[in-house]
Amino acid sequence: MFVGIYPPLEVVEAVEDFLEPRRDAQPLRWSRPEAFHVTLAFCPQVPEHALDDLGERLTEVGARHTPFTLGLRGGGTFPDPDHAKLLYAAVDLDATAASALPSLAQGARHAAVASGLEVAGGPYRPHLTLARSGRPFSAMRWLRVLEAFSSPTWRVEEFHLVQSHLGEGTGRRSRYEIIQTFPIG
Repeated sequence: MFVGIYPPLEVVEAVEDFLEPRRDAQPLRWSRPEAFHVTLAFCPQVPEHALDDLGERLTEVGARHTPFTLGLRGGGTFPDPDHAKLLYAAVDLDATAASALPSLAQGARHAAVASGLEVAGGPYRPHLTLARSGRPFSAMRWLRVLEAFSSPTWRVEEFHLVQSHLGEGTGRRSRYEIIQTFPIG
């Protein structure tokens, strides 16, 4: 499961419009538009008995925050541009979002840990995954291309607890199911 923010349709369409003429340039596993999200916390194992407690804690996290604005601009890679395995659109943080988004992510991670769950991942780096590769590749050209990308901004007023059903989506990819939605503010 993960806790995340879904961008609105106009942002998804902007990403798709930008990527469409470029997708054939390199054999990558491109993310499906309906899967686009900004992860706040990733929990590899969430037992059924922990869901109520996690939901209550995430509700409290949402209530302690105020809505903020996000956008996407440029891109990046994991682990690094010369040995990339994941290509992403970078989250563009204005002055308010620069503190609000990491604080929301930290709150989501703390809620998961307080519910007895393991939270995977290192330091928080907000991003929207565009593509993955089974083998490392040089992404320098992609980073130059993504420098020209900028999405519309959107007001983040909610976040979601999402279950990932491995191998159940199109092309045996993950299918995501929103389990619960939490208002911000």
